[in-house]
Amino acid sequence: MSHPLLLLKDPMFSDGQITFGVIFFIAFCIIISFMYLRDKNLHTKNYKGVKWVLVGFVSFIVLLVIIKFTLK
Repeated sequence: MSHPLLLLKDPMFSDGQITFGVIFFIAFCIIISFMYLRDKNLHTKNYKGVKWVLVGFVSFIVLLVIIKFTLK
């Protein structure tokens, strides 16, 4: 009864709803990928220093965790 395919078939959704969901998800991923590739040059031009902002956020969170465990 714990077969993975049986878990996907929930009696709450009909076969048509599951089919629509799968097709919608695939189409959505294709469209998002196409739009990202189309705007890639624009993003690299406008968001040059974004990596450093991410490094700053991650290092701040790591610093908070270190402080939490050292003051315990």
